Amino acid sequence: MAACTGLIVANIYYCQPLVVLISKEFGVSEARAGVITFLTQLGYALGLLFLVPLGDKLERRKQILFTTLGAVLSLIAAAKAPSLLLLQIASLCIGFTSVVPQLILPLAAHLAAPEKRGKVVGSIMSGLLVGILLSRTLSGWIGAWMGWRGMFWIAAGITASLLLLMRVSFPKSKPHFIGSYGILMKSLLTLIKEQPLLREASAINALAFAAFGMFWTTMVLHLSLPPFLYHSDTIGMFGLAAAAGALLAPLIGGSADKRNPRVPVGYGIILVMLSYVAFMVFSVSVIALIIGIVVLDLGLQCIHVSNQSRVYALMPEARNRLNTVYMTMSFIGTSMGSAIGLGMWAVGGWTAVCTAGCIFMLAAFLIYILTWKKGTKPV
Repeated sequence: MAACTGLIVANIYYCQPLVVLISKEFGVSEARAGVITFLTQLGYALGLLFLVPLGDKLERRKQILFTTLGAVLSLIAAAKAPSLLLLQIASLCIGFTSVVPQLILPLAAHLAAPEKRGKVVGSIMSGLLVGILLSRTLSGWIGAWMGWRGMFWIAAGITASLLLLMRVSFPKSKPHFIGSYGILMKSLLTLIKEQPLLREASAINALAFAAFGMFWTTMVLHLSLPPFLYHSDTIGMFGLAAAAGALLAPLIGGSADKRNPRVPVGYGIILVMLSYVAFMVFSVSVIALIIGIVVLDLGLQCIHVSNQSRVYALMPEARNRLNTVYMTMSFIGTSMGSAIGLGMWAVGGWTAVCTAGCIFMLAAFLIYILTWKKGTKPV
């Protein structure tokens, strides 16, 4: 499951290093070609909202297989696209069908024993995050070697292989929700209204993902200026440091199983804040930057894996809908962080970006403290 989540979520990010190659082939500006990255993210958001909740109503394994098949067809359509318009449509479909990891996670939580749920979720999350962080590096290499169409063909082949693997190895599950799709979607609002822990975890996660997205968006700008003057291939290698932090997710999840899983959330907030302090104070040190990246990713793992374990423990029969609310808020946080990061960069450069990152985490810590005082359940 960890391998499947990492390799499928990578489909969303392969296009980012390929924008220049795509713009040259179709004879358009890089800005116009870059719309495919936005459309892929938009498709993913739509998939989170409209596909993931169905996991509580449909048999999960069957839904995962059909959605993965859709991803294979979408990737092939992108590889064969004769025009930019058709590539844009295919990119939207790639994002929409690449929500499979968010279908696998609730299935894994359903299958895991309660005392091991955190470790299981952490293991799968490590695969997902490694896939996100290394996808851009792989795409850059393949694009330079085989062209942008070659990357989409390879992605289609990988996803097709995973489809066969999941067909053989994934167990069936019994859905619990009985009712129409409309009632299913309305129940998302009911969950938000009736579950204070869901609201707390989602808000903290949104702020943490905002800090995470802001860093990775502006880091490219920071490293392209003096004294670094790094090119894109060198900058992409910094993802390896983040991948090292992602591999610690199973340990974090196991820790959440043994104690109040809310405690690692507080540690994670502090770690993310410390990483931004290091980025600001040692802004021209490559070693400090690498260490800060590891600490940043480790902190995000503490927050995300622990919060996800807490959310999944609320209502086993509604895990897909809970995951929809939780991950949609996280996705909004990432987008918000990227936009604010670019704005802060334009206003005050790297120092302004780091200041904004600290403010995000101070807000997260305030939510953490206030909800603790109000007696939020230690779930």
